[in-house]
Amino acid sequence: MKNVTLIATAAMGLESVVANEVKQLGYEATVENGRVLFEAPISAIPRCNLWLRTADRVRLRIGAFTATTFDELFESTKSLPWEDFIAEEGQFPVSGKSVKSQLYSVPDCQSIVKKAIAERLKLKYGLASKMPESGPLYKVEVSILKDIATLTIDTSGTGLHKRGYRIGQGEAPLKETMAAALVMLTNWKPDHPLIDPFCGSGTIAIEAALIGQNIAPGFNREFACEDWPLIKNKHWEAAYEEVEEKANYDQKLDITGSDIDYNLVKIANENAVEAGLGDLITWKQMQVKDLFIRNKNGYVIGNPPYGQRIGDKEAVATIYRELGNVMKDHPTWSVYILTAFEGFEKQYGQQATKKRKLFNGFIQTDYYQYFGRKSRQD
Repeated sequence: MKNVTLIATAAMGLESVVANEVKQLGYEATVENGRVLFEAPISAIPRCNLWLRTADRVRLRIGAFTATTFDELFESTKSLPWEDFIAEEGQFPVSGKSVKSQLYSVPDCQSIVKKAIAERLKLKYGLASKMPESGPLYKVEVSILKDIATLTIDTSGTGLHKRGYRIGQGEAPLKETMAAALVMLTNWKPDHPLIDPFCGSGTIAIEAALIGQNIAPGFNREFACEDWPLIKNKHWEAAYEEVEEKANYDQKLDITGSDIDYNLVKIANENAVEAGLGDLITWKQMQVKDLFIRNKNGYVIGNPPYGQRIGDKEAVATIYRELGNVMKDHPTWSVYILTAFEGFEKQYGQQATKKRKLFNGFIQTDYYQYFGRKSRQD
């Protein structure tokens, strides 16, 4: 098997960021809503799972076809080469979703796809009875959009945002993939200071440190495809060798995370230690108005409270005003703030240079970007 088709799924608004990561790994990418498609060798599966910072998961596409009847769905599914991917003992549960399609009953679609795959595999493996399903796990998904059925197998297992270092969190933690995207959407370089004054459980600062030292985000976790015969040991060994070779553990970093909540600062520090970054990030308990800027140039990247609960709006507005008051004395610093608060610019005291719509979970937010005067040249 020369190449396979892979799909890196992405949160809305982050497709271009994921596509850029895929291209940096050496693969040509096509961007669609919520996903990035690319052709690549089998060796790309471990590489992409280990390296993609902003993708939700990596799926292996088995096929796509038009299906307006259950017969079409069954026959087209059965015609695909499932034996090339699923081992004889493989477990293959089927999940599904259907949007704007004639085949709208997801449970029926799942059942038909399951039966079609089983029929194909029994025929190819010469089995008279049902499939044993006692071996590696292959989570199949049938996704039907406007009568086009796409059949994929999940290679990641738990979502790629699960890096393995988060041992504690606050009320509304920022997903690791989104935190990485917030850093990557800036032009921050590891030789510049970075401050997150609303650090919570530390995700932005930790992801920045991983980016700064070029540490693969998936180095400390497991993946669903590790037991697949399809992916040889040599592919995994080469992928992990690349991870080790490209890491720059000697890169010095000036990253600070602060929060008004002492318990969150403590959790952030524990998460950083778990990630192996305990000595690289400075953690402080402080209010935003006490933020002390000592360097000439640098970056503030934050995901402050949005004030969505009744009674919180004025408190949040005060925080934004305080941040604006601090940063107006440091015009050479770049500031990037993610929030759903509609009057952010008014409270901050300055119109953003640029805004980008992003979804933090199901919350539509804006990423307000203020470019420091001299940061553009750095």
